[in-house]
Amino acid sequence: METTSQTGHPLPYDTYRQAIERETLQFAEVVKDADPATAVPSCPNWTLAELTRHVGALQRWFCTLLTQLVQEPPHSRDVELGLPERAQDYADWVAAGVPQVAAVLRATDPQAAMWAWGEDQHARFWARRMLFETLVHRVDAERAVGRKSDIDPALAADGVDEFLVNLPYAGLFAPALAKLRGDGETIAFQCADSADETGEEWRVRLDPDGFRLLTRAGAGAAPSKAQAAVRGQSADLLLLLYGRRSYQETAFDISGEVTALDCWFTHTAF
Repeated sequence: METTSQTGHPLPYDTYRQAIERETLQFAEVVKDADPATAVPSCPNWTLAELTRHVGALQRWFCTLLTQLVQEPPHSRDVELGLPERAQDYADWVAAGVPQVAAVLRATDPQAAMWAWGEDQHARFWARRMLFETLVHRVDAERAVGRKSDIDPALAADGVDEFLVNLPYAGLFAPALAKLRGDGETIAFQCADSADETGEEWRVRLDPDGFRLLTRAGAGAAPSKAQAAVRGQSADLLLLLYGRRSYQETAFDISGEVTALDCWFTHTAF
């Protein structure tokens, strides 16, 4: 693969460790007094109870992987969850897991080699992945209960990077990726947060044999024109890539060929 993460990504390991604790506690606070049967529109067919169980179970599974520093894909996701009998108690169960998560992350060498389904075959992959799983699902929960969501721009930009860097490896979760192809069209995702005129940008190219994330142009270089571009605040871009927003919303400035964008979003949903 010809691509690497941009300068400034990934973030320092301690940033993920601390943000996971904040996001998890915030998630638990959002769902604590809500009806567990509340539908979660951004996760079709899920209720808040199912979303909460998913977040708590996933964190516990990730902790198991980190504790064992697994060197090959696990055959099972079965871990001891200690799940309460009543769905009304799920929020407290998620919050109660935070000290264990924090302890495992503190005890883990982020540089330790281990299996990961994405690009980075080190323990730090799982901390980064845990953060964005939790953050996006926190937004899902807030939307379900009618709350406004705030996302730190620096975390959001790193979430965009994490999504795009790992997407080529996500076929197990998104089988439609196998059909994400084109004739060399380039799509640019541009952050509008920066005071800089250009801001951060990621480019993907759709080729006849698949898609790839391209390295960004070096300082002073004039990048070739993209066939399609989406520009927006980093938080909006993050939610767009995760299918929580549409590029047709007014939050985004669109230029170029929308057919390339339609192809992208049709095949990257998961």
